[in-house]
Amino acid sequence: MEEHKYSQDIQTDRRLISILVPCYNEKAVLRQFYARTSEVIGGLSSYDFEFVFVNDGSRDETLAIMRELRAKDARVSYVNLSRNFGKEIAMIAGIDYLQGDAAVIMDADLKDR
Repeated sequence: MEEHKYSQDIQTDRRLISILVPCYNEKAVLRQFYARTSEVIGGLSSYDFEFVFVNDGSRDETLAIMRELRAKDARVSYVNLSRNFGKEIAMIAGIDYLQGDAAVIMDADLKDR
Protein backbone atom coordinates (compact mmCIF):
# COMPACT_ATOMS: atom_id res chain seq x y z
CA MET A 1 0.00 0.00 0.00
CA GLU A 2 1.32 3.40 -0.95
CA GLU A 3 1.98 5.78 1.94
CA HIS A 4 0.19 9.11 1.74
CA LYS A 5 2.79 11.85 1.36
CA TYR A 6 0.26 14.50 2.42
CA SER A 7 -0.07 13.15 5.96
CA GLN A 8 3.72 13.14 6.38
CA ASP A 9 3.95 16.77 5.22
CA ILE A 10 1.30 17.90 7.70
CA GLN A 11 3.27 16.45 10.60
CA THR A 12 6.61 17.97 9.63
CA ASP A 13 5.63 21.09 7.72
CA ARG A 14 6.14 24.23 9.80
CA ARG A 15 4.59 27.51 8.80
CA LEU A 16 6.64 30.70 8.62
CA ILE A 17 5.28 33.72 10.48
CA SER A 18 6.63 37.12 9.44
CA ILE A 19 6.90 39.81 12.11
CA LEU A 20 6.84 43.20 10.38
CA VAL A 21 8.11 46.10 12.47
CA PRO A 22 7.99 49.67 11.11
CA CYS A 23 10.56 51.79 12.98
CA TYR A 24 11.18 55.48 13.36
CA ASN A 25 13.81 56.59 15.89
CA GLU A 26 13.51 53.41 17.95
CA LYS A 27 17.07 53.36 19.33
CA ALA A 28 15.83 53.29 22.92
CA VAL A 29 13.60 50.23 22.54
CA LEU A 30 14.62 48.19 19.49
CA ARG A 31 17.01 45.79 21.23
CA GLN A 32 14.50 45.25 24.03
CA PHE A 33 11.69 44.65 21.52
CA TYR A 34 13.82 42.08 19.72
CA ALA A 35 14.83 40.33 22.96
CA ARG A 36 11.30 40.13 24.34
CA THR A 37 9.77 39.02 21.07
CA SER A 38 12.50 36.43 20.52
CA GLU A 39 11.82 35.04 23.98
CA VAL A 40 8.12 34.62 23.24
CA ILE A 41 8.54 33.07 19.80
CA GLY A 42 11.27 30.79 21.15
CA GLY A 43 8.53 28.93 23.01
CA LEU A 44 6.44 28.39 19.87
CA SER A 45 8.09 25.32 18.38
CA SER A 46 5.29 24.69 15.85
CA TYR A 47 6.27 27.73 13.76
CA ASP A 48 9.30 29.36 12.21
CA PHE A 49 9.63 33.14 12.36
CA GLU A 50 11.29 35.98 10.53
CA PHE A 51 11.67 39.60 11.56
CA VAL A 52 11.38 42.29 8.90
CA PHE A 53 12.26 45.71 10.28
CA VAL A 54 11.55 48.81 8.21
CA ASN A 55 13.65 51.88 8.98
CA ASP A 56 11.35 54.78 8.15
CA GLY A 57 14.05 57.46 7.82
CA SER A 58 15.20 57.37 11.44
CA ARG A 59 17.68 60.03 12.51
CA ASP A 60 19.11 58.05 15.41
CA GLU A 61 21.00 54.72 15.50
CA THR A 62 17.93 52.60 14.59
CA LEU A 63 19.45 51.43 11.30
CA ALA A 64 22.74 50.50 12.99
CA ILE A 65 20.83 48.39 15.53
CA MET A 66 18.94 46.66 12.72
CA ARG A 67 22.25 45.81 11.08
CA GLU A 68 23.58 44.52 14.41
CA LEU A 69 20.52 42.28 14.88
CA ARG A 70 20.85 40.97 11.32
CA ALA A 71 24.50 40.12 11.91
CA LYS A 72 23.64 37.92 14.88
CA ASP A 73 20.32 36.42 13.74
CA ALA A 74 19.61 35.11 10.23
CA ARG A 75 15.87 35.47 10.89
CA VAL A 76 16.29 39.25 10.82
CA SER A 77 16.14 41.37 7.69
CA TYR A 78 15.52 45.05 7.21
CA VAL A 79 14.40 47.60 4.67
CA ASN A 80 15.90 51.09 4.79
CA LEU A 81 13.69 53.88 3.42
CA SER A 82 15.43 57.00 2.14
CA ARG A 83 13.40 59.34 4.36
CA ASN A 84 10.45 59.34 6.74
CA PHE A 85 7.31 58.40 4.81
CA GLY A 86 5.11 57.54 7.79
CA LYS A 87 4.08 54.29 9.42
CA GLU A 88 1.53 53.22 6.81
CA ILE A 89 3.96 53.58 3.89
CA ALA A 90 6.67 51.80 5.92
CA MET A 91 4.29 48.89 6.49
CA ILE A 92 3.40 48.70 2.80
CA ALA A 93 7.10 48.80 1.86
CA GLY A 94 7.84 45.99 4.30
CA ILE A 95 5.02 43.78 3.06
CA ASP A 96 6.83 43.44 -0.27
CA TYR A 97 9.69 41.65 1.53
CA LEU A 98 7.72 39.23 3.72
CA GLN A 99 8.23 35.55 3.04
CA GLY A 100 5.86 34.13 5.63
CA ASP A 101 2.58 32.29 5.37
CA ALA A 102 1.11 34.90 7.72
CA ALA A 103 2.22 38.27 9.05
CA VAL A 104 2.04 40.08 12.35
CA ILE A 105 2.62 43.83 12.34
CA MET A 106 4.03 45.12 15.61
CA ASP A 107 5.21 48.47 16.89
CA ALA A 108 8.75 48.48 18.26
CA ASP A 109 7.74 50.65 21.22
CA LEU A 110 6.48 47.60 23.15
CA LYS A 111 2.94 48.98 23.48
CA ASP A 112 1.24 46.14 21.58
CA ARG A 113 0.09 44.40 24.75
